[in-house]
Formats: sequence, structure tokens, C-alpha cells
Amino acid sequence: MCGIVGYIGFRSGVAECLRGLERLEYRGYDSSGVAAIDTQGALAVRRAVGGVANLSQSLEEAGVVGKTAIGHTRWATHGEPSEQNAHPHVDCTGRFAVVHNGIIENHAALRAELKLKGHKFRSDTDTEVIAHLVEETFEDAGTLLGAVQQVVERLRGTFGFAVVYSEGEDKEIVTTRSGSPLVIGLGDDEVFLASDVVAVMERTRRVLFLEDGDVAVLRPDGVTFYDQAGAQVERDVTEIDWSAEAAERGGFEHFMRKEIGDQPGTVERIGSGRILFDHKGRRRVELSELDALLEGGTVPSRIAAAACGTSYHASLVAKWYLERLAKIPTDVFIASEFRYEEPLLGQTDAFLSISQSGETADTLASLALARETKLASLAICNVIGSRLTREADATFLTQAGPEVGVASTKAFTSQVIASLLVALDLGLRRGSVSHDEADAILAGLERLPTDIERVLDDEAHIEAVARRHANARAFLFLGRGVQVPVALEGALKLKEISYTPAEGGAAGEIKHGPIALIDPEVSTIFLATPSPTHRKLMANMSAIAARKGPVIAIATPGTRGLDTLAQDVIHVPHVRYELQPLVNTVVLQLLGYHVARTLGREIDKPRNLAKSVTVE
Repeated sequence: MCGIVGYIGFRSGVAECLRGLERLEYRGYDSSGVAAIDTQGALAVRRAVGGVANLSQSLEEAGVVGKTAIGHTRWATHGEPSEQNAHPHVDCTGRFAVVHNGIIENHAALRAELKLKGHKFRSDTDTEVIAHLVEETFEDAGTLLGAVQQVVERLRGTFGFAVVYSEGEDKEIVTTRSGSPLVIGLGDDEVFLASDVVAVMERTRRVLFLEDGDVAVLRPDGVTFYDQAGAQVERDVTEIDWSAEAAERGGFEHFMRKEIGDQPGTVERIGSGRILFDHKGRRRVELSELDALLEGGTVPSRIAAAACGTSYHASLVAKWYLERLAKIPTDVFIASEFRYEEPLLGQTDAFLSISQSGETADTLASLALARETKLASLAICNVIGSRLTREADATFLTQAGPEVGVASTKAFTSQVIASLLVALDLGLRRGSVSHDEADAILAGLERLPTDIERVLDDEAHIEAVARRHANARAFLFLGRGVQVPVALEGALKLKEISYTPAEGGAAGEIKHGPIALIDPEVSTIFLATPSPTHRKLMANMSAIAARKGPVIAIATPGTRGLDTLAQDVIHVPHVRYELQPLVNTVVLQLLGYHVARTLGREIDKPRNLAKSVTVE
């Protein structure tokens, strides 16, 4: 959840670390710091509370230079945000500096042991024990590599860290991971390190991913990998096809708004090459990604899915698609609970993992449990080379491009479409969806980029609605059928960036509790696009209006009855019922964005949140 960067080569390591930290600031922004080996061979460390801009000023004022450097932007887990708790952390001698992501679960015992040996601690963090352990083991190990290998054996928990040593003849960075992502970028006579590929894209597209247990030694002329047993190994180079510009704001005020606007292109990319035509000219989908999942031609009798946050909501939409189109019973679990619930899994089941980053700790743990049960697994993921894509039997890459905003937008859209395509493929294989129905759905999907553009063109109206309701005490998001997960997602978006309480759920459930919240200061958003239960939903809307609760309705033009029930109506294009979640979601994203913007919130850096949750 924090951000790590490192550089070794011919450029300014300090400047390269700052460049990378700016791109990773969405991973953590309580504090930041850089450690560099300066021109005199000494270790220079500067840390600052707050954003990377504060650190940049501190480094400039101190005149810190050096071609070998590591940096960090922090999301606090142990110890409050402060300069003393900011990374990098150093040992007693000031020769070793460490940056670290994750949680060292046995840090208290290690700290007590090291204090008895005379080590002096300056912070409240779990990370600092790593620096002192490296100092303690270095003399016996003889090399920084050997010291890190010994230290790793003593650590319990989830971690990815990097260490520099100021007194070595050959400048190097030694790094390792266990459950926390790290990627190495290869240049000409220079090597980059980061916890997310977006930090290195501007310099190189050739990257190496560390496997769990790997220890890597970075020098300007290349990288040497050692596995958990200490044996030297090779790791494959991956070419990243994302553009560096995709990780920039592109003139928008916030990354979130830019990424909402990316969604027409996201929809177009995900269908490209996957929608084919049969001999009668009907559209069909055939996913080579499912071949590993369907080895032997057997379609699973049941699917279990586990995910977190926005990906959990996408999994709920996936359940609706898989059960309606493929006729496969599907259970969706919250990943942080799944691993402890002893779920009943059968040998004919399959497992679905949905994740934007592919590094979410609870999602990975759920996949590990499924693999222990010998279930075939499918990952729907945005990041090539992530741990999830490496460990699942089959992977559907969503091709959404880098998503920098903490509040996920285009990743959700791409996950939903990926789920729809998977359900259509399985449905066609099983004969549970007709070729004509599949053709009609896919034709609608081809038109969807234009439909989303029409929603984006109505932004001025959506913003006006948001401004009228921005000071609401709370929000209620309601839908029925496939719109229930969309309501959940809309509520999550709004509360995580505006800090206004918001609840999402099934409209039919309001009389079982939520209606007690309704008063003139609580705004309710109804997903009122055409559906088999539209009349029921209108009755639910009437119950809210009767209690003088302000209503925002999202509906298609010509919907009857809204003029007497809703204070505001936001129109969306007519699309098939299966595709309504996609156009309605874009409206909710814009609505939440403009509520937060009206309230003056830090939209790309919501308090207490980080982009990728790599710890429990």
C-alpha cells in the first residue's frame, strides 16, 4: 500500500526516485523519503511529512546528490505519520538504509532482541528492525546479498524491501519480496526498481517481476536473481505495452476524472479481437483464455468467486451474468472472509479471482486456498505479470491501462465486461444462451463506447445535480436485479472520495430498515432504467418521496412518473438490460466525483486509503 522506488545507473538517482515517487504517490502520501549514496560515498537520507513536493524541497535545500538511491512514499501502518516514522530507515552506524512495503508480524520480538544487543531505535515502525538486522548480520555474511538472505529467514509477514550500503566497493541495491509486489525495469547501463510498473514506464518497457522469496542484486549493468534456496535463477523479461502518457492526467484536474473519460476506449479495447462472427454472420465470443480452465472440455458445475472492494462488486455482476447466461450457479465471497470460513468447494467447481492490481493480499490468499482444493482458477486482472496472473490457471487481461486514481473507475468497467464475455463464452459452449441472443448482446457491446460518450457529454447536467445534493447528510443508492451491485459500487465511490456516509443496496429492502434513514437531508439515487421489476422500483421510489426524501433518478428518456417523484433526473441512452450496469456506473462515477469536487476533497488521494491493499 506504500510505494517503493530505486535507481542505479548514470543519471541522478535522487531525481529518478523523485520522478518515480510522484507517480506512486497514490500508493501512500502520509510521508516520503529518499536515501542516496552521495559523491563522497556516504549515505544521505532526507524525509518529509506530507506529499512528495515537501520531500523534493528538502532534498533541494540539502543539495543531496547520488547515482544510487532508493525512495518511499508511505501509507502508515505502524506509527503515526511523522518524519521519524518516514522511510528510509537506517541502522545504528548510518551505513545501511531500507525502504519497505508490507507488515513484519514479528517486529516486536525482533525489536526487543535487537535492543538487548545494544541497537538504538528512532522510530515506531516495524520497518526499522530490517535495517538493524542487516547491520547485525552483515559482518558474518560478508556481503549485502548474504545479509539480506539471512534477514529474510528471520522475518514473518508480508514484505517487499530494498537496501543500500554506503561502504561497498561496487554500488548496488539488494531487494526482495514475500507477498508484496516489486518490479525491476531494465535500461541501458541503468536499472530501476518500483512497487508498481507505472513508476518506470517513462524510462523503460522492459521489466522483470520478482517471485516470492526472490532476492535480487541490482547493478548498472544488470540484475542477478537468487531464489528462496539461494540458487541463482533467471527471470523472464516482460514487455509492457502501456503508454507513459496513459499514466498522466492529460489536462484533467484529477486522475479520477481522466480515467472516467478513458472508459469508451477501455470498452473498445477489451472487445477487440474477442468478438468474432460465425458462418451466418452472427457475433460470437470465443476466449482462448478459458482453454486452461476448461481442459478436457468440461464446463464447471459451480463457480466460487472471492474479491475485495470494487472488484467484489464486479464479481456480484459476474454472478448475475454467469447464472443468467451460462446457467452456472455462482457464489461470491468477500475475500478477507473467504480464507477463514472453510468454504465448501467441490472438485467440479472453478474459482474466479477479480482484481485490478493482481496483488491484493486477501484475494491472493483466497486463490491459494482454492488451489489447495485443486480448483481450476481464472483471474480477471489489469496488470500483466502480477502475482495473481502468475498463479491462476488462466488469465483474462482487461487492458484498461494504468489506473492511478485511488477510486477505481475504468477497472470496474473492464472487469464487468470481461465477466460478460466469459459468461457468453460459457453459455454458448453449454447451449444455455442462443446464438441470436449472444449476437444481440455483443452488438450492444460494440455500440457501448458511443453510449458512454453520450453520458460523458451530459456531464454539465450531472455536475449541476451533484452540486444541488453535495451537502446532503447521507446518500442512499438503490437498484434491483443486476443494478444492486451497481448501487453498492456507486455508494462506495461517493463515500471514499467525498467522506459523506453512503449506503447501497436492493430497493426492495428499504422497508426492512434503510427507510428509517430518510428525511429531507438524505438524498436517494434510484437506478430506474427499464427492467423486469421497474414498476416495483417506482413503488419504492414513491415510498421515499412520500417521506420527503430528495430523489435522483437515473432513467432513460420517456420514463413515466418521474416528474412527481424525483427532484432530479439524469437520462442515459437505451441499452440492453445486460449492459445497463455499464452506462449507469459512469453516471454514478461522475456524480460522486462532482459531489467530492464541490466539497473540496482530495479526490485522487482520499484520506486513509491507498490504491493497492497488499496487506491484510
